Amino acid sequence: MSQVDIEAIYEHGTLKLPQELPLPDGQKVTITIHGTSPNVPRRRGLIEWKGSIEDLDYLIMNDDNSTLEASYDADAYRR
Repeated sequence: MSQVDIEAIYEHGTLKLPQELPLPDGQKVTITIHGTSPNVPRRRGLIEWKGSIEDLDYLIMNDDNSTLEASYDADAYRR
């Protein structure tokens, strides 16, 4: 079966669909939730920053810190 996009309403622990899905009874599916209202909080980052503002500025502003780099050099970060 191909992907199906459908809006639903969450009420009392159950997702309420506006119509039946084209699935046989007992069919297992994977559900991805995307909030459509401002009541769903958005996450900016999963890890809280514990470093100094200077370290953060270095990470953001330094040309050597490309988001495309795959390796991490801890000694370069400490400089």
